[in-house]
Parts: sequence; C-alpha cells; structure tokens
Amino acid sequence: MSTETQTKTHSFSVEIDNQTVTFTTGRTARQASGACEVRCGDNQLLVTCTAGKQPREGIDYFPLLVDYEEKLYSVGRIPGSFPRREGKAPDKAILTSRLIDRPLRPLFDYNYRNDVMVVAMAQSSDGELPLDTLAILGASVAVELAGLPFKGPVGAVRIARLDGQMIANPTYEQIAASDLDIVVAGTENSIMMVEAGCKVVSERDVLAAIDHAHQIIKRQCEAQKRFTAELGIKKQEFTPPPKDEELTRIIQEKAGQKLRDSMNGVTDKAVRAGLIDEAKAAVKEAVEALAEDHPTRTGLAKNLAAYLEEHEAELMRNQVLETGKRADGRRCDEIRPISVEVGVLARTHGTGLFTRGTTQVLSICTLGTGGDAQKLDGIDPQKEKRYLHHYNFPGWSVGEVKPNRGPGRREIGHGALAERALLGVLPSEDEFPYIIRVVSEVLESNGSTSMASTCGSSLALADAGVPIKATVGGIAMGLILEGDRFAILSDIQGLEDFLGDMDFKVAGPKDGITALQMDIKIEGISLDIMKVALEQAKRGRMHIIDKMEAVLAAPRQELSKWAPRILTLRINPDDIGTVIGPGGKMIRKIIEETGATIDIEDDGTVRIGSVEAAGGEAARDTIVRLLKRITAGEIYHGTVTRIIPVGAFVELIPGKEGLVHISQLENRRVEKVEDVVSLGQRVIVKVKEIDDRGRVNLTMKGVSEEEKATVGATV
Repeated sequence: MSTETQTKTHSFSVEIDNQTVTFTTGRTARQASGACEVRCGDNQLLVTCTAGKQPREGIDYFPLLVDYEEKLYSVGRIPGSFPRREGKAPDKAILTSRLIDRPLRPLFDYNYRNDVMVVAMAQSSDGELPLDTLAILGASVAVELAGLPFKGPVGAVRIARLDGQMIANPTYEQIAASDLDIVVAGTENSIMMVEAGCKVVSERDVLAAIDHAHQIIKRQCEAQKRFTAELGIKKQEFTPPPKDEELTRIIQEKAGQKLRDSMNGVTDKAVRAGLIDEAKAAVKEAVEALAEDHPTRTGLAKNLAAYLEEHEAELMRNQVLETGKRADGRRCDEIRPISVEVGVLARTHGTGLFTRGTTQVLSICTLGTGGDAQKLDGIDPQKEKRYLHHYNFPGWSVGEVKPNRGPGRREIGHGALAERALLGVLPSEDEFPYIIRVVSEVLESNGSTSMASTCGSSLALADAGVPIKATVGGIAMGLILEGDRFAILSDIQGLEDFLGDMDFKVAGPKDGITALQMDIKIEGISLDIMKVALEQAKRGRMHIIDKMEAVLAAPRQELSKWAPRILTLRINPDDIGTVIGPGGKMIRKIIEETGATIDIEDDGTVRIGSVEAAGGEAARDTIVRLLKRITAGEIYHGTVTRIIPVGAFVELIPGKEGLVHISQLENRRVEKVEDVVSLGQRVIVKVKEIDDRGRVNLTMKGVSEEEKATVGATV
C-alpha cells in the first residue's frame, strides 16, 4: 500500500553575473515556518526558519539563533572523526553563521521577543563556489516566507576584482587571484553588513566594490518581494509593549544627572560604572516608594535595565550631535592615548603589547615548521592554513567572574578579522617558509579589542623577525544617526559601541586597506556615510601606525634566538622514498639523531627545522649524503657494519653499503678479516667498481694521503 502526497512547489530565480540562483519552496521542510531550497549550478542548500508562537518571558534581547551546517556528504566525503559523523562546527561554518545573523538581526524590532531560528544546510557543493552569500539569500527568503515582522528582504553578494574588473559571486580560484574579497549584504535602500579582506586596496576602490554589490542587492530584493507577493505572504504585525511613562519620568528625575555626570569627560571605566550604579539605586528607591500594587513597581525587575539604557543612549547621542563632545571628553575624531611595547615575554618568539585607553591586548607570535600547519576538514578546497590568529577574551578583562570554556562565536569572529588584516602583508611561503601562529590575549577591554589585537599582532610579527611588508594598524569607527544628522566616532569605546548605531572596523597599512568589517544596528546606512567613515578611519589609522612605528619601525633583521631555523633544499621527487625509508624508518632515524624536524612536499622541497643550527645542518648533510650517487673512484669515510669470512661491509652513506673483499684490506695477504677491521670501526675506502647488478666493490688499498685528505670534502 502506498500513499502519494501532492506537493505544490514555487520557484523564482535571480541572475548574478551570468550565474542563475534558483529558490524553491513547497517541496521539502514544509513544517518549518518558512523554508527554501537554494541552487546555483551543482551547489545546493536547504534553509529553514522556525519561530516561536509566543514571546519568551524574562529576557531583554531578541532571541535569534543562526546555524550554518556543513555536511561532508555535500562534497562526497565521509567525516574523518572517530564516530564518522559531523561534530563541532568548524571555524568557517561559525563565521558563516555570523555572516547570516548580522544583516538579519537589525531588521527585527528591538522589542521582539519570539524565538527565531534560521538553519542553512549545505547539501551539495561543487568545491568551486563559496556558499556563504547563497546562505544569506536563502535565509532572507525563508524569513520572508515565514511572514515574520521582518523589515527585509535582504540581498547579499561577494565581489572580487581581477584585472580591474568587478566579478560577482567569484569562484575560490578567482578570489585567490583577486586583490579584494568583499561580502556585502543590505536592503534595497541601504548597506547592512560588509566583510572584506584585501591585498592593500584604497578606500576609493573598496567603496566602488560596495556600490557595485549594492546594485546587485537591489535586484535580489526586488525579486524576493515579487515572489512573496505572488504567494500572498502577509507579514505579521508587531506592536511593541506600551511604554511605562511613570518609570520613564522617575529615571529622568532621579537618574538623569548621574547619567550626565558619567558622560562628562569620564575616562575611567570604573568611575563611570559607579555613577551608573548610583543612578540605578536612586531609581529603585523611588520606585519602591510607590504603592505595592503599582504596575511600575511590579514590573521594575524586567524593565529597569532597558529603560535606563534607553535614557542613557538618548543623553549620549544628543550630547555628541549637539556639542561634538563624547562621554570621555574626546572630539569625534580623537583617538584615546596609545602605549606600545614589544619584546615583553622572555622566551617567546615575538610579542606586542598594545594599549589604547582602557583597552589592552598582548599578542604573542610563535613560529613553527611545516608539520605545525592547521589541517582543515571542511567543504572548502583549502585543506591547511599556515597563518593562524587566535583571540582570547577572559571574563576578568572586564572585571567579570566568568569561567573560560573555550572560544565562542564572538572570539572566533574577532580572531578571524585580525587574521585577515595581516594576511595581506605576510611574506609568501617561498620567502618565509614558517608556520605562523599569533595569539591575542585581551587583558583589558573597553571597546575595539579586535583592532587592538590587529595592532598587537603586527607588532608581535615584526618583533619575531617576520618580514611583513608594512605595519598594520586597526581602528573601530562608530555612528550616531538621528534623521539627517549624524556623527562619525573614531576609536569607539564600549559605551559608544553598545549605544551607537554602527561598529565599523578598518585595518591596513598606511597605503591601503587589508580588512574591513561593518555591522549596523539600524536599518542600514548610505554609501555617503560610509565614505565619510572611511576617510576619518584613514586619518585615525595613520595616527595609530605612527605610534607603533615610533617603537618598532620595521621587522627585526634576525629571528628570535628561540625560534626554529629552517633550511630548505630540493631533491628529485623520485628520491622522496629514499629519504623516508621503509615505513618511515630512515626519516625517523635522522630526526632522532639530529633533533630536527623534517617536512617533505610532493615536489621534492625539503624543509628542515631546528632551534639549534647544528642539528638542522646535521640533518641536511645526512640527507645530502643519503641521496649522493656513488661512483667509481670516489673516496669515503665509512663505518664497518658487517663482517663475513670473505670481507667486510662498509656503510658509505646512510642505507648504502659496499663490500671490501678480504684481498682488498691491505697490501699483504690477510688470513682473517678481524685481524684488520672490527665492527663499528671508521675506515677510509675507495670505490673500486660498481657491477652490473649495482653492487659496490670497495678497496682499502692504494688510497693516497692526498686522496685521504679529500674525504672531509666529499662525505
């Protein structure tokens, strides 16, 4: 017996630089609030949106959860883990989840408290096209199909540039050859999110790429609107809860002056926190004086923080727009005091301590050899990384009691941004064949720790002697936007990040941008505002780099004495097996004897690493001897390895022996081999001949003193 389910599917398509992206709904995942299948060539994703029917009680934030899931079956692979199934999400999947979240979240009302979950699942990948922007598009469609109170739709596109031409939705190969890689998301009218990595590109070129992306985004948004209109999707109405006018009045009367005092040139974060605590206590005292059944008193616990924050934001924003004066007394374009140190830790390879105001980061550089590269097990074609940046944000850096439980999404995102900022100035692997890891430890936080990590990392690399092409500085910009009035804030502190409208991070050397990240808390900004922000950020970046270069103007000429030294040689790929030996026996022997590390690539490149120069040189010499071709007439200083009645076997080079016949031991008749040589004895021999079976016949007779003197040069 069988049953048939009638499914009615609906589809629409958008064109992106001759690529067709098709969205289909109604075939799968029909119990989700909204779902769509996204297809571009052989790339396919399923994106779902589910929403709670009632607000979640007791929270003061919008509970949006976004997950991007990489399924290894999408590229025809079985997971390499012991259980042979996908486990913890790789960093790339976490970063993609953040990319999806960032343009969606601001387009929901701040007071919306229903749980919303978006899941984008990669089900088929051709390994040539990145899937992140397709996932953002699919998420927008799924949310629109769910009919949620969402001020979208959202479009998204990646832009690369080859030979001066902008390419939308480039392949991995095109991205690698491009001088910029920018992901842009936005609505029909404004930009919501930018994530960029560049090879030192000008601000003008970055703006041109964003503008090009926005033209494509407009068409994507129009197509989504037509599609949902055809399906008759009606968005839910959302009415924010009514304002508690009594609590607003009490806050204005009892807390207003304390909040204003906290923004009157206060640079000490603890002092400011103390004033806010006093304001909060005054409000609580006034509310508790109300009748016990007064609604303001009964709702105090869940409303106080949000109402105080709203009034604090109003005061801060008005002060900036009306006076140009910020909470800590700075002008809008003024940078906090900067302190720079290098060489802070005695036994590490390189360190940079960067302090800006009350934000402080210590970055530590460690140099490793080829075996230290990070192996990647995702669906992208990249299988290993030679430059790693890890960012740690402990609770004590902001005075909180919080256990460290490994990096969260925020830490992974901040680390990736600082990593991308330095990639554009790193030397190539041929120039500098080291694996590089930088760890940024946040020691104090009051805003812009990711950019402090970028500055600290640049210093640590230079202190370690990594030949970076230029010093990289980073700055976080903020925005206050009210109607037609706006102010761009340089080097934002925590308060301005929390209560402002934008977090816009720009990093690079003096002559261009290497990384850019923009997040918006409102319904987007215009290119004109972005242009002003980029120009102001450039001035700030110049100031910061000047401070850094006053301490360390260029990378050190010598590596740290604690860093490994890498010797490189090239061998015939056919000889790789000889160096490795049966079951790895030979290479293990060389490593054990010399203490060096040895990495061999398929093209015959051999990299030998050793902290002590002597160990690396010994390993190199051993490999050279191992691969040396033995020819008749050569002199060797060898070791007797075996004795048989008719002669002695002598190891000439590792793994290669020859036989000294008993008649070739001395210029006299020898009765017994042991009368002349013993096991382990070092002897000087000459290659007499190599027979047609490759056997090496040696002699200890007739070797002149001049020939013996050349042994050191030929071994």
